[in-house]
Amino acid sequence: MTVWRKLWCRNLLAVSLLFYFLLHTMDVHARPANMSKSPASKDDNEILPADHLNGMKMEMDGHLNKDFHQEVFLDILRSNLLYLSQDAKEMQRWIMEKTEEHFQEAMVENKNSFHAVDPDRDGHVTWDEYRVKFLASKGFNEKEMAEKIKNNEDLKLDEETQEVLESLKDRWFQADNPPADQLLNEQEFLSFLHPEHSRGMLKYMVKEIVRDLDQDGDKRLTLSEFISLPVGTVENQQAQDIDDDWVRERKTEFEDVIDLDHDGIVTMDELEEYMDPMNEHNALNEAKQMIAVADENQNHNLELDEILKYSEYFTGSKLMDYARNVHEEF
Repeated sequence: MTVWRKLWCRNLLAVSLLFYFLLHTMDVHARPANMSKSPASKDDNEILPADHLNGMKMEMDGHLNKDFHQEVFLDILRSNLLYLSQDAKEMQRWIMEKTEEHFQEAMVENKNSFHAVDPDRDGHVTWDEYRVKFLASKGFNEKEMAEKIKNNEDLKLDEETQEVLESLKDRWFQADNPPADQLLNEQEFLSFLHPEHSRGMLKYMVKEIVRDLDQDGDKRLTLSEFISLPVGTVENQQAQDIDDDWVRERKTEFEDVIDLDHDGIVTMDELEEYMDPMNEHNALNEAKQMIAVADENQNHNLELDEILKYSEYFTGSKLMDYARNVHEEF
């Protein structure tokens, strides 16, 4: 075996190890210590709008998408198996391709989800039809709920479920394109589940995030509003470290990426531009940011050694050290 092939195999082993650890270390410090979330059930995932939106840099609830760098990073690793070096334009192209891939996956998933909530197969879903399926996914008796809704009876829901339903109802009517008929077709249902597919829903998502974070009611976000921690107590040093990381990450994102004119204020337009997954300018900035961090030889490209060495920056995972050490030993 030639020296080149030996080096190739060793790099391939290191990349394979990196893939393994990436798949097992997602969502690191994505939200404050007192706001951890339980994974949704399979049924929930089929008919509920996802909080995490692949290819978008912010979650539906206003938290930073900690998997965004990982999603980009995985594509860069795949490309390295063939090219071993990428400049900003190449990385921008891969980011855009990955986003388009997520869009296509969402459309396929939406078709299955739509059929799950459209029992009469008439091509439209009413709010009541969706509400019955949602409550069934939460453990309520489907026939009983359908009968109560039909007769306009009190559903006797717990407070948390009722709040979720109210939020979903608001989003439902936002997805109902003019002229509003309170029915969603398959395309409108796609906007309901995946607001990144609709400019109108993207604006609604921005409005909701600003509403949740805006403390003085001016419909703009200051740094202090953007990094303010939710009310709650921190029980130990590990939880404090998580909160400190959360604040630091949001501060950096606010100052370096979202606040385009660097005036200390984020407007709805700036937030919308930041969250638009098909914004090519954002993709290029993301690529340049990754190169600026890891380009040790200053050739304006990312090469395999640099990607492996700075994998912790791209993934936020301490377990990346093991894959990197394997590579360095070779």
